[in-house]
Amino acid sequence: MNKRRAAVTTISVGNLTVGGNGKTPFTLFLANRLQSHGLKVAIASRGYNRARSPARTLLVAEGGVLKISPEEAGDEPAMLAKSFSGPIAVARRRIDAIEVLTQLGPLDVVILDDGFQHERLGRDVDLVLVSSQRGLGNGWMLPAGPMREPIGSVRRADAIVIVNSGDQVSALRPSEIQKFSSRKILRASIQPHALLAIENGAWREIPLGLVGRRVLTVSGLADARGFYAMLRELEADLVGVFEFSDHHAYTNADWQTIVTAMRDVDMVITTEKDLVKLERFPFPRDSLYALRLEVTMDPADMQVLDDLILGAVNKHATASHA
Repeated sequence: MNKRRAAVTTISVGNLTVGGNGKTPFTLFLANRLQSHGLKVAIASRGYNRARSPARTLLVAEGGVLKISPEEAGDEPAMLAKSFSGPIAVARRRIDAIEVLTQLGPLDVVILDDGFQHERLGRDVDLVLVSSQRGLGNGWMLPAGPMREPIGSVRRADAIVIVNSGDQVSALRPSEIQKFSSRKILRASIQPHALLAIENGAWREIPLGLVGRRVLTVSGLADARGFYAMLRELEADLVGVFEFSDHHAYTNADWQTIVTAMRDVDMVITTEKDLVKLERFPFPRDSLYALRLEVTMDPADMQVLDDLILGAVNKHATASHA
């Protein structure tokens, strides 16, 4: 396969299975981390399940300002725009998104959100995320199992990031970890960091305080079990659950159903990618919150990741000046 190469260092964050691997929180973590190193960073995404558009590429955000609706952008790019100050673009072909992003000004790095299977575009670093809690399921390909491609495809990756999102026992089998061993293996943790409240149209962090609170959950996830587990670990009392399909587009009827069920609860808690779609509805004041997650890594693993990416950036810069 002839691969297109971008004129900027390209880092892919992807996975082998559908949903629930922490890909979007990790993309945000990595983008902000690289910015802290003084790099100019952008994010390119397909914008899964976004509304059809005649435009080949859409600029989602620039300078932390969302320029199009979550429906046009896709929920995950819109969510990223809430917490990342760099530019974000969506396109079916990521190279088209990168071309638009590079026209905005100098860039050091573009992160491909969910780029592992997008093999038409060459990349400088390929990161594959695997959930410790979910593992690889039955190991079968879609639709019989959760796998997007066989486990042997990890040979294309530069590093495997095993993501732990709770205290549950790891679902990864020793034989699976053995197949990862030819790559660098890093570990990351995703844990609740704060609640997000809506205040004058902006998101504001407030401390986690859910002990004994009667909570109604609303989510549109591929696998909501990790979301529920986090809330239970925070000792919330889950008295009701609304579980929609992944990337669900909420309707007025959905909103009315949720509001009707709120009468006997203290608060509604959703995810960040659902909040970008639910915040347009007139929920009662101080009733709707999202669980904000935080990615952390041990210093040693963080150093390996920094070296891998900064090495690619320096190599790219040297080649472009040769």
